[in-house]
Amino acid sequence: MSKLPNNDTPPTVMGASRKAILLALLIGLAAGILTAVLIAIVPDGSAPSKTAGQASTGRAFIGGPFTLTDGSGKTVTEKDFAGKPMLVFFGFTNCPDVCPAGLQVLAAALDRLGDKAQGVTPLFITVDPERDTPELVGKYAKSFHPQIIGLSGTPEQVAGAVKAYRVYARKQPSESGGADYNMDHSSFFYLMDASGAYVKHFPYSTDAIKLADDVAAQIQSSAQPARL
Repeated sequence: MSKLPNNDTPPTVMGASRKAILLALLIGLAAGILTAVLIAIVPDGSAPSKTAGQASTGRAFIGGPFTLTDGSGKTVTEKDFAGKPMLVFFGFTNCPDVCPAGLQVLAAALDRLGDKAQGVTPLFITVDPERDTPELVGKYAKSFHPQIIGLSGTPEQVAGAVKAYRVYARKQPSESGGADYNMDHSSFFYLMDASGAYVKHFPYSTDAIKLADDVAAQIQSSAQPARL
């Protein structure tokens, strides 16, 4: 084997070193970009409300305009509930377990809030407008708590609300093959601030005390005057 002169590096080794360094830099750059993308698109379950002089960052695109009908037959929009936080829950009156369980949690949270409960608007919006008339949904919601407002509407109106809140809702035919059907749907409480902007969400099985405490904090935050 021939001996290389002192201080000389084999060309193959030098080329391999450069390739290794370049590959490491590319991997590091890709990892950094991927991390930034994941942080931007994956929600953590909450988004801080925007205050005066503070830019909002990381806000989830949940909520927005809707037109529905309440139990008395009155047409309402999101503007009718502006001025105080909303707690929005989607479901349907024929729901066998998830919706009743969620509404019981909501009722318990409202009871825990006591007089403070007047500072939040709890809404129950059906995902099954074909069977859930406004009157039926209104009575169903109030059977759990008199403060809960039940809302329905035309299939198009309900679809608009479902889309605005990024709710999953899908009709599932009956196993018997008859005309009856069930509704698969996501089951979260959506806490919105006084301007209708998304704050955070809770699973339907969340602890009622935790739900009440977070709602109380949002009520207090909404009552504070904006800083100039």
